[in-house]
Amino acid sequence: MSEKYFIEVDHFQEQKHNQQVCGDVFLSQKSDGGDRVITVLADGLGSGIKASVLATLTTSMAIRYVAENLDITHAARTIMETLPVCSEREIAYSTFTIVDMDRHGETRIIEFDNPPFVLLRGSQVVPVEAETLVLSLASSGREAKLRRSSFTAQPGDRIVVFSDGVSQAGVGQKITPLGWGSRAAQEFLCGAVRDRPTLSARHLARTLAQRALALDGLKAKDDITCGVIYLRKPREVMVFTGPPVDRQKDQELAAMALTFTGRKVICGGTTAMIFSRQLDRPVAMDLRELDPEIPPISAIEGFDLVTEGAITLAKLVHLLEEEEHPEFLKPNAVTLLAGVLLDSDIIHIVAGTKINEALQDPSLPQDLDIRRNILRGLKRVLTDKFLKEVRLQYV
Repeated sequence: MSEKYFIEVDHFQEQKHNQQVCGDVFLSQKSDGGDRVITVLADGLGSGIKASVLATLTTSMAIRYVAENLDITHAARTIMETLPVCSEREIAYSTFTIVDMDRHGETRIIEFDNPPFVLLRGSQVVPVEAETLVLSLASSGREAKLRRSSFTAQPGDRIVVFSDGVSQAGVGQKITPLGWGSRAAQEFLCGAVRDRPTLSARHLARTLAQRALALDGLKAKDDITCGVIYLRKPREVMVFTGPPVDRQKDQELAAMALTFTGRKVICGGTTAMIFSRQLDRPVAMDLRELDPEIPPISAIEGFDLVTEGAITLAKLVHLLEEEEHPEFLKPNAVTLLAGVLLDSDIIHIVAGTKINEALQDPSLPQDLDIRRNILRGLKRVLTDKFLKEVRLQYV
């Protein structure tokens, strides 16, 4: 059996100027116990709410059918039979790209009228042979052409999908009278990865989409969406929060931190003092950029980030639920912590179970400890929304 890798998936969107919602929809879901990731990008006809509804219908059907192991071509046919056709232009109300990848790299892709996907291996575009399928649609009496590709991705490969808001960006401008074009977008992607070889899926998607937006003069002429599926060895982070119920375990925490090879974060003043004492390393508070709503960060040698505990974690959960791109917000402990977690694949959370009397209502049972509830919410949003693998351990 070949080695299993981690599949990082993320995207970035910008809705058409003066529209309240994006008419493109990007959706990913883990399947088969997390061994497969199914990703769909749908582009609804036109823009605004109507386009968004049609694209949402398309992604929802595609995810469901493919997750149930329905033949991917049959799934595409079912979607196209279900969607209405524009009576004036005689085209479907939504185009789509479906990517089905497992953790061994086995990949199947179906495309209908979206710009072709890009397979990046390092900073080079790898051509992939695609089979053209002509489907006769009984519901409309028309024919539709699909592109079907199958290949084995290698660790380090990135699959980039985008809507025509990217390929047509800058149309009518002097330097891009016919739009940016898929070839130019590919060259831009190659340059971005060449400059930053470890660029995450999140940052690569944002980089491409923002370039397209810039070509449109920062006022998108169409919905812009870019999604990236990145197969790689996982990036790991370990988050320590809360003191152990037994002080004898303090030394074990320090040993865990010393032997862990990924990034390391401390959330909590008491927790920071435990590591400071056990490792004989001072805690230095950073007072350069203060936020009146967020406790400041600190620093301990050997740790990537040190923050306050419950307040920071609670605001982090809210941020992740509401805002997918914290790098656009003011730098503080919450946005920095969000950045570390979103750029990681496997997140180990080591949570102490000693009750903090300042956070606990003595009339409530121990199971309702505020920190535990916050961590459950954090695990849920990281797992469900961002497809991270979260391992929560209580000590």
